[in-house]
Amino acid sequence: MEFSHNDNNNLPLSKFESMLKTNNVLFFDSEEFENIIHHYLNQGKIALAKKAIKLGLSQHPTSINLRLFKVEVCVFEDKLIEANELLNVLYSLDPMNEEIFIQKANILSKQDEHLKAIDVLKKALELTDDVVDIYSLIGMEYLFLDSFEDAKTYFMRCLEVDIKDYSALYNIIYCFDFLEQHSDAIDYLNIFLDKNPYCEVAWHQLGKQYYELKKYEKSLTAFDFAIISDDSFVGAYLERGKVLEKLKRYNEAIENYSITLKLDDPTSYALLRIGNCYEKLQNDDLAVQYYYKTVHEDPLLDKGWIAITKFYNRKKNYQKALYYINKAINIDAENVIYWKLYSQINQRLNFYEEAERGFKKTLELGNYELNTWLSRGDLLIKLGELEAAVYNFEQAVEFYPENAELEYRLAGLYFALNESDKGTFHLKNGIRFNEDYGFIIEELFPEVANKILVKNLLKANL
Repeated sequence: MEFSHNDNNNLPLSKFESMLKTNNVLFFDSEEFENIIHHYLNQGKIALAKKAIKLGLSQHPTSINLRLFKVEVCVFEDKLIEANELLNVLYSLDPMNEEIFIQKANILSKQDEHLKAIDVLKKALELTDDVVDIYSLIGMEYLFLDSFEDAKTYFMRCLEVDIKDYSALYNIIYCFDFLEQHSDAIDYLNIFLDKNPYCEVAWHQLGKQYYELKKYEKSLTAFDFAIISDDSFVGAYLERGKVLEKLKRYNEAIENYSITLKLDDPTSYALLRIGNCYEKLQNDDLAVQYYYKTVHEDPLLDKGWIAITKFYNRKKNYQKALYYINKAINIDAENVIYWKLYSQINQRLNFYEEAERGFKKTLELGNYELNTWLSRGDLLIKLGELEAAVYNFEQAVEFYPENAELEYRLAGLYFALNESDKGTFHLKNGIRFNEDYGFIIEELFPEVANKILVKNLLKANL
């Protein structure tokens, strides 16, 4: 029994907590102790649960259920050897107690012995009348093993026993999704809905499956039924809005997202989508208002800052775009996308040193895309930092070892630095990898392109 502060069932709990404040030791029957411990464990108050277990066992030393609570706490605290020893004693006393097997399986699971945990749980199945919980535990063990078909089977058994077990339903759909079995998921959900036609969760999941298959009209219908089943289902309105966006019905999408703002606290996701819809409708004033609301609601949501930056970028208002991407970087200086946008905007403003700094930071954060190396190197060339550019491209070659764009750039740089042997080596590489990129020399190194050696090497491959 779970205690509630709104009824009289919490009298033993109040009595226990009152006792803790004094030195008086009061008597509780074993079931009261079980309820008190269960309450504290559910609340995450482990220290109080341990006190209740200790006192409970001092008053009821033969209680198997109280000792099982002690095992549960030991497992929680990773005292697995002690927990195993306690279970062995309890098994000798009560070998038909399914909870002993469940706790044993819990220990095996913590030790990554998931197949052994499953075997133990199957033994527990033979001893219990409450099979749903054990089916669910077996399903979870199969998930740990990435055995999604087996996991799906056991979660389905949960629903066969308890059609309202929506956590099992979510897990079943998770398995279908991971296996990319969207059509099979649709078939399963339709059979489930024949038995439970007002299950908003199932309609919601059905809509998401149709969405994955780009069957947007069917997806829309499923979300309609989810809302009919529960007209306060925020998730269904959000998903319905996504579908309407795909169908370019932006005003209707806005209506659905707006409903979620009234039903619950505003979410940055809904505000962002509304802003995006208004931008698609070319209502820039409202679009930017909602982008502002998005970043105000959740300053850590990178999609909000990216949206507002790209909005001003598209409008060629680069100063404002730069202002907002700087604000974003001040909040999260480790976000690669922010730094890439920062570099692109500075480049458009001809702030080459800042742009180069941004690309350098992007690389430092582990973004090794070819375009990042190329953009940074080209900026270093423009800034006259030829040796730094060489180092940049040499690093890039480690990631892209046979790339013509890098080789031509290195050739141009070495010739510009009067290192003709290295220049010749890289130019020959570039020609071998892709002779069509010879224009890079002319564009980035016009003086090098006029050298007789370079002209002859390029002409030889025309």
